[in-house]
Amino acid sequence: MITSAVSSRQPSRPAWTLEQLERELAVALNASIDISSARTYGSALNSWIEFCRLHEFSTEPTEKTLAFFVVYRSSHISPNSVDSYLSGICNQLEAVFPRVREMRKSLLVSRALKGSKRLHGRPVKRKNPLTPLHLQQAINTLPPSPSHDDLLFTSMLLSGFRALHRLGELTMPDNPRLRNPRKYTKRETVTLNEDSYEYWLPAHKADIAFEGNRIIISDAAALSFFRRYLTSRDRLLPLNPYLWAREDGQMPPRAWFIRRLRHLFPDPNIAGQSLRAGGATALAEDGALPHVIQAAGRWSSDAFYVYLRKHPTLLHGILRAGSTHNGAPASASSSQSPNTLPS
Repeated sequence: MITSAVSSRQPSRPAWTLEQLERELAVALNASIDISSARTYGSALNSWIEFCRLHEFSTEPTEKTLAFFVVYRSSHISPNSVDSYLSGICNQLEAVFPRVREMRKSLLVSRALKGSKRLHGRPVKRKNPLTPLHLQQAINTLPPSPSHDDLLFTSMLLSGFRALHRLGELTMPDNPRLRNPRKYTKRETVTLNEDSYEYWLPAHKADIAFEGNRIIISDAAALSFFRRYLTSRDRLLPLNPYLWAREDGQMPPRAWFIRRLRHLFPDPNIAGQSLRAGGATALAEDGALPHVIQAAGRWSSDAFYVYLRKHPTLLHGILRAGSTHNGAPASASSSQSPNTLPS
């Protein structure tokens, strides 16, 4: 028996039964990834199992069978999707086959994936970014006496653009099984200032620990509509705990927002991602430095650079801002909190 030479005051706690330990372990393991990610990874595992069944391979992965899987699936779907499938397969199988990630990173599998991308690669189709002109169009189309849901949509649109929100941070999933109230912004976190408004974003895609972020938006138009929406919301739904709520008291689902967005902008290349892309593009056009854009959009990687590569004129703004910062004191916007977005 191991004993400690250091004395400590441990509080007295009852022991758990083995059944309770097993149950709590299962709950913790299930919570290790997001519900939506778990469904995606499960789909990837099903694809692997079906591939093994068709070709009469063992479901225990090897470097060779993983490479076979890559070239087979890449002939049917985008190799980029196959790359994501491999991540899901590793997540689902590593508890049973601990070496699966090592095999996935092997030279054989990596080169098979690289070659498949060369042979079957296709350009990534991204939605067009919204622009300030789109926002003005949304404001101009409002009726003289907008309904609560009109104010809700407009406020979400302006806030999503200025705060570089993912659509999932403003709406709830259409599938009830994927909904998680812990991710919904609460009304009690809102602070209205003279020239800005704030609220607490409890979680986002890159925030697995629910540490959250303080969102601060200083755009005049967004503030005006947010005040009008908040007045309507507090009058109609004083007991509703969530910030974004429809007239019927429900958190707006993704389909509700997309339906209104497409009615306003029939262009099929405008969708939920357009808010985030538009906000990042606007910041780049204003000369914001890359690290500011990354922090404002809560990106954990350099994925936001795709917007800069697609728009060469934005690079000019970045370079111009960089030369200004190198040759003169930092501007006021650079000293703001990463989530304080310039108007």
